[in-house]
Amino acid sequence: MGSFIIQGSNKLEGIVDIGGSKNAALPILASTVICGREYLLDNIPDIEDVRDMLEILRIMGCSVQYDNGVALIDTRGLNTYKVPDKLVKKIRSSIILMGAVLQRTGKVEIAFPGGCEIGLRPIDLHLKGLRKLGVEITEKSGILVGSVNETEGCEILLDYPSVGATENIMLYAVGVSGKTVIYNPAKEPEIVDLQNFLRVCGYSVNGAGTGAITIEGKNIEYTETVEYKIIPDRIEAGTYLSAAASMKSKIYIRNIEKSHFKSITSIYEDAGCKIRETHGTIAISNDRRLNAIEKVTTQPYPGFPTDMQAQFMASMSLADGITIVEETVFDSRFKHVPELQKMGANITIIGRVAVIEGMEKLYGAEVESKDLRGGAALVIAALGAEGTTKINNIHHINRGYEKFVNKLQNLGAIITEVDD
Repeated sequence: MGSFIIQGSNKLEGIVDIGGSKNAALPILASTVICGREYLLDNIPDIEDVRDMLEILRIMGCSVQYDNGVALIDTRGLNTYKVPDKLVKKIRSSIILMGAVLQRTGKVEIAFPGGCEIGLRPIDLHLKGLRKLGVEITEKSGILVGSVNETEGCEILLDYPSVGATENIMLYAVGVSGKTVIYNPAKEPEIVDLQNFLRVCGYSVNGAGTGAITIEGKNIEYTETVEYKIIPDRIEAGTYLSAAASMKSKIYIRNIEKSHFKSITSIYEDAGCKIRETHGTIAISNDRRLNAIEKVTTQPYPGFPTDMQAQFMASMSLADGITIVEETVFDSRFKHVPELQKMGANITIIGRVAVIEGMEKLYGAEVESKDLRGGAALVIAALGAEGTTKINNIHHINRGYEKFVNKLQNLGAIITEVDD
């Protein structure tokens, strides 16, 4: 699985360029199967989850070329409605292929998705929305089997603003006759990016980022190549921001959309960091111990993202005072806490609440990455700790961060990746 060896207590300095958004790229890649044509996609991050999604497309008969952040995909050769089990079980976002493949072929067979083990992430809302649009779905030996009956646009109210359910419904509804309206959809920037891509493809989708998304379904048979550039990854940017804040450093974070992570920058400003935003770049500097934050609650966008909870907790482990973090999105997203405790962090877990008493120092130790964002939190803690830290099981981290080691080394971090 590989490991990171990190020598801590070394300040960061310099410029880091943010890559394309993982959470935008995956559903957009899935959506290319809806209409058989050629797609030229830019700013696609070179990460394990993306490589797995591209391999799924290849196995299903699509032509895929990928180099230096650019993917050329031709989905005219799609020759199956069965999504390969092994890869589906590796990445959560593979479930988005359900709506896309159903729209293209009228049928789908797909396993329950995998990804990080961060608690229950039921797909009930996905299935409920697709069924309301007329899809028949059954389960057979752990495989979801879907088939299209008579479909017509309708109104769908999501009980919770689920990102995945919103995406799946969008990808199926674009080809359903009539008007579909999704009420209480997810409002994340990645949903807006998916809408914008679908509109470039010729579909009628409006309202992403608001309380209702309206889709006027129609079939598209254009032959010209679709070109699109993916938005920057706000969680990657937030992770580097957290590292700089924790290590009393000054760095410049480039190629970002600052409006996408206001909830992150505002929290770190409250913690004492100086943050300056100009034309796609954020400068963050901190020369003292962070101030504890009384309470932070994870929420759907535009609230504080659950994908930044672990990194923020690593920062607050070195802050002055007590911070309370409440996790409301997932029910098992504190698996990084025992590993932080090995490094000297003082954290108490009570249900979905973490109470963090900031320490003067953390210390190097051998720890294990249990999931993607929790692994990033361990890297942040290790960079600010005294001594050497070994982080095992880093494949979780490599699933979501492009050139992580190189980017950190360019900022002055002492980090190496080794094979176990």
